[in-house]
Amino acid sequence: MDIQALFEPFKYKSLTLKNRIVMPPMTRKHSPGGIPSQEVADYYSRRAMNAGLILSESTAIARPSSKHFNNIPDFYGDGLKGWEEVIKKVHTHQGVMGPQLWHVGKAKADPSGWRPIAEFEGPDSMDLEDIDGTLNAFASAALNAKKLGFDCVEIHGGHGYLIDQFFWKQTNHRRDDFGGKTIKERSRFALEVVKAVRKAVGVDFVILMRLSQWKLSDYEAKIAETPAEMESWLLPLVDAGVDIFDCSQRRYWQQEFEGSDLSFAGWTKTITGQPVITVGSVGLSSEFLGSLFQGESAQKSGFSELIRRYERNEFDLVAVGRALLQDPRWIEKVKEGHYDQLKNFNKDSLGKYY
Repeated sequence: MDIQALFEPFKYKSLTLKNRIVMPPMTRKHSPGGIPSQEVADYYSRRAMNAGLILSESTAIARPSSKHFNNIPDFYGDGLKGWEEVIKKVHTHQGVMGPQLWHVGKAKADPSGWRPIAEFEGPDSMDLEDIDGTLNAFASAALNAKKLGFDCVEIHGGHGYLIDQFFWKQTNHRRDDFGGKTIKERSRFALEVVKAVRKAVGVDFVILMRLSQWKLSDYEAKIAETPAEMESWLLPLVDAGVDIFDCSQRRYWQQEFEGSDLSFAGWTKTITGQPVITVGSVGLSSEFLGSLFQGESAQKSGFSELIRRYERNEFDLVAVGRALLQDPRWIEKVKEGHYDQLKNFNKDSLGKYY
């Protein structure tokens, strides 16, 4: 089993990648007033030299409560000036990049009081005018991404944020067409978002969607309890216009349902047949949440389990988050077999730009 398999090119529609390794979205909170700085552009351009695809940190759409921290970047208004510089610099290094578009929904407010929690939109509080405005904001941001020269766009539909709050029965109690007892019924909001984005960007521009079962508030949560429920969740998203699924897992090797060792990514690939990104503790010794508080050791040996799953077609692309955040040269070191040079993850790196 050879790690070099992950360095084969990948092509889908208008998207051509030099390898199968993705830098996933990682919230940094380093954009004062929502505007990415030159430091942000330099940070992404360093990874562009090696990563097949870069997905930006979560970016806010033009809704009053789309973000819960002031220094999260905006993907509208003055924020676009910063992102224009980012994509220019990424392309200078022959990189490929898409922004992740985000609305936090009913979220915990910034402790500084920057935005009161009462202002946050959520599935149970949004009226139809709010929903229409949000659909338009997603579509407008996606079109701006295309106009600025980004190569694709990702919609954040996981981790307990707005779109996921519509998916999840614990947070969606609506009695209209945007609610319901089944995941198929509760998916309408997400489907309308995807359709709006697809209409804005056209047929060939690649749309990714990040999904997760787990939530920041509940690690054991499941949108789909069975493969049949997962099918009724995912297939309509494909029909609406999702090209690539970004499957967020706390551990990429963890089985999703009893009776099969397929992961969430593996089930998504099996059900939809669409390209899939796997993500979750790749290149590190343990899972994501614990490392945020105590750091983590780098994986300094082969990647046999990852390659085993790749070779049996569980996924097409693999996202490497914290390891690549810690070390911009992680990809080239792995490609060359220099595992002894890989750096341990330091939790303080979340506050820095290497």
